[in-house]
This record gives sequence, structure tokens and C-alpha cells, in this order.
Amino acid sequence: MATLIARTRRLAERARALPPSAVDAVIAAVCGAYVTVHAAVDGCLTWWVALLATAGSVPLLWRRRHPFWITGVVGAGTLTMDLTDSFTDLPAAQLVATYTFAALCPPVRRLVAGAVSAAAITVSVLLGAGQSLGPGGIGGKLVVAAAPFLVAYAMGTSARARRDRIAMLEERARRLAEEQDAAATRERQRIAREMHDILAHSMSMVAIQAEAGPVAVRNDPARAEEMFDTIAGTAREALAQLRRTLGVLRADEPSRRPQPGLDALPTLVAGVRRAGLDVTLEEDGRARRVPPDLAATAYRVVQESLTNTVKHAGAGSARVRLRWDGGALRLEVHDDGSGPNGANGATGANGAGGADGAHAGGGHGLTGMRERVAAAGGELSYGPGPDGRGFRVAAVLPLE
Repeated sequence: MATLIARTRRLAERARALPPSAVDAVIAAVCGAYVTVHAAVDGCLTWWVALLATAGSVPLLWRRRHPFWITGVVGAGTLTMDLTDSFTDLPAAQLVATYTFAALCPPVRRLVAGAVSAAAITVSVLLGAGQSLGPGGIGGKLVVAAAPFLVAYAMGTSARARRDRIAMLEERARRLAEEQDAAATRERQRIAREMHDILAHSMSMVAIQAEAGPVAVRNDPARAEEMFDTIAGTAREALAQLRRTLGVLRADEPSRRPQPGLDALPTLVAGVRRAGLDVTLEEDGRARRVPPDLAATAYRVVQESLTNTVKHAGAGSARVRLRWDGGALRLEVHDDGSGPNGANGATGANGAGGADGAHAGGGHGLTGMRERVAAAGGELSYGPGPDGRGFRVAAVLPLE
């Protein structure tokens, strides 16, 4: 039994591997041979019966491309053979045509073809009413004649529903794959921004302290010791933030510390101040509770702005200002340095800034800030300060 099932499955797989045209040719040949052999068994085989059987089966070769019209052609041949008593068994070709239009035709054509088929079956039964009808009369004969067609139509409808369901599942799988690719791209961009912000700020602080270290060792050993402590603390904090950022790539990571937020700004400002830049932190308005992702965005904007100031501006002082303004948090970082080499730029949630200039550090700094603010639904602007001196970065982050 198991061997028979296995062979049947192999035959089914081979049949599915055949091209549709070959399958249709086999079906047409089988239908024509069935009618011809049955007529021969009944003793009514003539040349014109064989011709009608062939003419009623050959159109099945085009049943997939023109199911509606092929149903009509095959139906005309079937009705002709039935009215001339050329066969008395099931009309195989017409059943295949019924299955085909049920599976492939649109709703309106299915309705028309079904109505015409019902009328043809009724006409065939009524014209043959002089023969023995059996105990059920005309009604019983109609049921018997229509039953095979109803079964063929139901099978075609089932095939159409299965095909539509497969298409729907494939479309859903395609959309899911696109969403997963988009999510992976966004996550890679987020990790790239985090790593850039962490490394750019921390390494800038380390580089500045290390460059000034030899001078401090000769002239002020106590100051040099403090600078080396700052280098060590900055490096440890950078490693901790990198570990936390890359932790999302580990499936077995049990827990991760939250990203730095607004409460970490005083520590950030103090670290930059130790690097030699006179930074002040101001806050206006009544502070509100903000989501962690928005707080992290605000922190990174301030961090990147101060990093650019330390690396590129040649500034002596900078001011960080937070202003709680109704439903928005307004950030501003303004230094007294040399300002940008390029023009002023501004961007909204979907915009693009102008030239990044000296403060850009190759363009990645302001680009990262722009992406962060846009992802939060806010606006970012940057350029020369109000009096034309220094560089100013301003961000508006919606709180609701």
C-alpha cells in the first residue's frame, strides 16, 4: 500500500512538472478517445461521430487562454452529439470546459456561461423527453444530467479559491519580507548613528586630553593626573555605550541599560568642560516627562553638536539651552567659534539640510542629527549664529 501511494505521488509530481500545453493536449486526446470508444462500444460509431468527437475535444487545447469561448464551442458540439444520439454517457469535454470556466473566468462570464450551460442541459433533457424518463420524470432526469456539471463547476470554483488564496499568501509574504528588510535597514542606520555619536564624541574628548597631556605632565602634574583620569573615564563610558548599542545584535542578551537621556546632559557638559571648552547648560520652562527614545534623541543632538564644536570650531565657549515650550522641547547649542565653511541649512521631518561645513566632520555628524530628529517628527536647523558669529544648531522635538 505504501509503495502504491509513493508511486502515485511521484506520478502527480511529474504531471505537475509538465507544461500546461502538454497537459491540455493529453486532456483533449483523452476526451476525444473516450467519446469515440464509447460510441464504438454502443455500436453507433461512424465517421461523422468520430469527427464530432474530435471537433468537440480539440478546442480544449486553448481552454486556458479563452475559457469562455471554448466553453461555447465545446458546448455546441456536445449538444449536437446529444441530440443526434451519438453518445449516451458523460460528455467528458464539456465537463472539462465547465471546470475551466469556473476556475478561470471572471464573475460576469461565469454567470453567463453557467446560465447557457443550464439552458443547454434543459433543452437536451426536454428534447429527449419521449424516451424512458424513469420514476423521477423530467425533474429526475434534469437532476441526473446536471449533477456532473455541478460537480465540475464546484471543483473549478475550489481551484480558483485555492489559487486566489495562494496568491494572497504570496503577496502577504512579499510584503512581510519588504517590511522586514525595511526594519533591518532602519535598525542598521540606528546602530550606525549610535556608534558614530558615541565614538566621535568619546574619541574627540580622548584626543584633546591626550594632546594636552604631555604639556600638563611637565608643568602641572596634578592637572595631568586629572586629565588621564578623564581619558580613562571617557573610554570606559564609550565602551559601555558601545556594548549597550551592539547588544541588540545578541539574541541572548538578558537586559540592556537604557540609552542616555536628558538627565545625562550635566555629565556630558561637565566632560566637555574638562576637555577645555567653557560650556554652560541652561533650562527654561517646566520640565516634562518625555519618552526614552525622544530623550535619547535630545541627548545625541547635544552630544554631536558639542563634539563638532570641540573638533572643528576652534571655539572657547558654548551654550546649551533647553526650553520647554508647550508641546515641544526646543534645543539650542551655540558656540563662539569660526562658524561653518558652508551655507546655512535647515531641515524638517522629511527635508535635507544645506552644506554641513566645518562642523560636519565629513558630513556624517549633521546627517545623523537630521535623521534622528526627522525620525522623532521634529525639525532641525543649523548655521551661523544670530550675530553671524559661531555656529548654532537648533532642534524642535514634539512631546506629544
